[in-house]
Amino acid sequence: MRSLALSLTAVLFLVAPAFGADVKYNNQITIGQKAPGFSGIPATTPTGEDTSISLDECKEDVVVLVFLANHCPVVVAYEDRIIELADSFKGKSVKFVGVCCTTAPGQVEQDNLAAIKERVKEKGYNFVYGYDETQAIGKAYGARVTPEFFVLDKNRNVVYAGALDDSPQNPANAKKFYLKDAINAALNGETVATPTTRAVGCGIRYQN
Repeated sequence: MRSLALSLTAVLFLVAPAFGADVKYNNQITIGQKAPGFSGIPATTPTGEDTSISLDECKEDVVVLVFLANHCPVVVAYEDRIIELADSFKGKSVKFVGVCCTTAPGQVEQDNLAAIKERVKEKGYNFVYGYDETQAIGKAYGARVTPEFFVLDKNRNVVYAGALDDSPQNPANAKKFYLKDAINAALNGETVATPTTRAVGCGIRYQN
């Protein structure tokens, strides 16, 4: 556990420049705008079946889009919390969608669809998880790091962008549950109290 904490500390230090100084931490997405569409992203289901991810095929009232990467220790630290949060909304009109768009040399083998299938099985992911080697979805949403979350309401407007909570290293220290609160607000047709936060994690390297 100590080694993971040290790794997280190192990662958070190394990726600090990825956060930038853009207004509301994102230079691509504006809260309230129509969510960029995406389709045909190769993916796997929790039961290991091949599928694809398309926004138009999501029929739930709320879609939670999360950018992930198997190689990222911050994602590893958050995995249990993400899975537990998705499970807490079981039976409600909420769909979690995970996507990785890592294409950096030395990381692809850990993050491609074959590796994702293994991770889903090993960890017990309870939502669809795909791989976009074109990186188009990451660019469209202005995703900077992994994990990074976007909440889309029933009108498919972006109502939240940022972190899951305020404690990347230790879930016991979390006091603000940004993502959970945003999902509940979207379900109830309410305005999200904190619509943007700074996502903390491993920087996504875009090829172009």
